[in-house]
Amino acid sequence: MVNKIIVGAHYGLKDWLGQRITAAVMAAYTVILLVLLAGQEPLTFEVWYAFMADGFMRFLTFLFILSLMFHAWVGVRDIWMDYVKPTGLRLALHVLTLLALVGYTGWAVSILWRL
Repeated sequence: MVNKIIVGAHYGLKDWLGQRITAAVMAAYTVILLVLLAGQEPLTFEVWYAFMADGFMRFLTFLFILSLMFHAWVGVRDIWMDYVKPTGLRLALHVLTLLALVGYTGWAVSILWRL
């Protein structure tokens, strides 16, 4: 009988599925944005402001931002885990990446709700 010893954090399937779902959300947002903007007059600040002031578009954009940040976290985290071998350096890079992504998310949300 063979005993397999599995070690690690077991991210695998959940993160793979999470990246596929967030990619689909981002692709759908891009298509919706292009379709909605295709019928608009030339883009000026006023047109863009009115377009983004709609609550539905703000929600979709917020969902896009969250999807982008989760997608980026999984991808960059996997890069650090695969290519950075010293544990302390890898932990520092994980923390810096996480702080940057949380900061970017907060910044994007503040811009989105400042409209």
